[in-house]
Amino acid sequence: FDPLNSIADICEEFGMWLHVDAAWGGAVLLSRKHRHLMKGSHRIDSVTWNPHKLMGVPLQCSAFITKHEGLLQRCNSAHAQYLFQRDKKQYDVALDTGDKAIQCGRHVDIVKLWLAWKARGNLGYEKKVNHAFEMAQYLTDQVRKREGFQIVSEPEYVNIGFWYFPPSIRSMPDGPEKTKLLHKVGPEVKKGMTKKGSLLVGYQPCKDTCNYFRMIVHSDAVRRADMDYVLDEIERLGKMSSFETEKCRKK
Repeated sequence: FDPLNSIADICEEFGMWLHVDAAWGGAVLLSRKHRHLMKGSHRIDSVTWNPHKLMGVPLQCSAFITKHEGLLQRCNSAHAQYLFQRDKKQYDVALDTGDKAIQCGRHVDIVKLWLAWKARGNLGYEKKVNHAFEMAQYLTDQVRKREGFQIVSEPEYVNIGFWYFPPSIRSMPDGPEKTKLLHKVGPEVKKGMTKKGSLLVGYQPCKDTCNYFRMIVHSDAVRRADMDYVLDEIERLGKMSSFETEKCRKK
């Protein structure tokens, strides 16, 4: 998460628009325990938010929100009178959203969000967000405890990046050859997951960092046993990987 207050100070000083991409992280605002991560959000000009992510609203449900009233209509309105009549009598025409968006025809995504929020309520979503944090912290703690696993960087949300080092790699000295083999672990394990149908955990590199597993926790149905299973399965598949079995054959 970025320091919004510090960034807002700079934007205000130089007259710049402050937009925040909170498509994934914006859900922390639903939790009184974790909303401090977006401290200063009241000072931003606009924000992107995807309720179809951590909130679990069916795809697609995305929002672009700005505090500047009337701006979207001024930017996007084509004044198509055959579509949006300004002299309607039965309701306030300011409620017509079609003339405020880039695209004219679109699904009414807000209905899905309204129904989901009506079903869960503020407290329900707060529990969902808090549970995701709790499960992510548990998984992080288990990664630190287990031999052969290593955290890439300290998590601050519900994304956990970690490496798994199969036994044959663990004993190697640090260097290019070890990094090259470690880079292959993610694709090999992912192939095993897909064939068995056991997990869907992604992997990725980051700048100069070799491939690592990127676990994202957001379901309120998962429990600690599920987090343990993720690590157990990665370890099992890692020990069965092609370069690991090749190492055993050479011995």
